[in-house]
Amino acid sequence: MARVAIVAKVTIKEGRAGEYLAAFARLLKQAEREPGTLLYAVNRSADDPLVFWTTEVYADEAAFAAHRASDAHTAADPVFADLIASADVTVGETLLAKGLGA
Repeated sequence: MARVAIVAKVTIKEGRAGEYLAAFARLLKQAEREPGTLLYAVNRSADDPLVFWTTEVYADEAAFAAHRASDAHTAADPVFADLIASADVTVGETLLAKGLGA
């Protein structure tokens, strides 16, 4: 089975970065309990403090579906809708990587 990889680049509304990070902290706690979530990282642009991107890798489609179906993810959706000014999400598969195991 192919690993599911997601990169989401977002621009946050002015003055809302702290709320955005707090919302992601709750999702990270959920991801830490999910054996099929292999990588879950939030990154911030050095050039623009309103630009963030997340990198997620799941063991397979079932692991990705389990994460999206979690209560934490469901609760985060409306929060992110309020905080994010624009988003670009790419879903694909991991082909080569270091640090994700075999």
